[in-house]
Amino acid sequence: MSVPDRVRTIIEPIVAGLDLELFDLEQVGPVLRVTLDKPGGVDVADLTDTTRALSRAFDELDPIAGQYTLEVSSPGLERQLRTPRHWQWAANRIVNIKTVSDFPGGRRFTGVVSASDDTTVTIALDEPVGESITFDLVDIEKARTVFVWAAAPKPGGPKSKPAPKGAGTKAATSAAPKQKKVQS
Repeated sequence: MSVPDRVRTIIEPIVAGLDLELFDLEQVGPVLRVTLDKPGGVDVADLTDTTRALSRAFDELDPIAGQYTLEVSSPGLERQLRTPRHWQWAANRIVNIKTVSDFPGGRRFTGVVSASDDTTVTIALDEPVGESITFDLVDIEKARTVFVWAAAPKPGGPKSKPAPKGAGTKAATSAAPKQKKVQS
């Protein structure tokens, strides 16, 4: 059994017992990255409790030979997409994809995930509008969801004033498309 598989068998019941979901597990050299999620997002207490529980379990069961660093975090606003489960989660979300260097047709794509399975993902492209492309997962070097920031008022800008009476009706009327009057 590989190190990630041994570690996963330890982590999953602990995380589930804390009402969390294991979003990702990745070992890069001596670093073991555990990424957690739950509806509404994880908080510092979730990360602290999980780190303590995993550290105790790893000390007792010793699934990793030698020294390693345990990183426990949330996936953040823009999530890395690596596994088929990640792509299923990303359905109907905007993503940026960077393909392997020899991929025909370019290296960078942006669009909305419209379908995925265990080996492929299809996105509706931003440009050209109306077109879509299907990627084999092995052709994707990096992929992330895109968080779209809402426009916020400028700090120190003019203060909003209450609208005068009847302004709502007038604004709604002026926003309607204008029609020419035809006289007969």
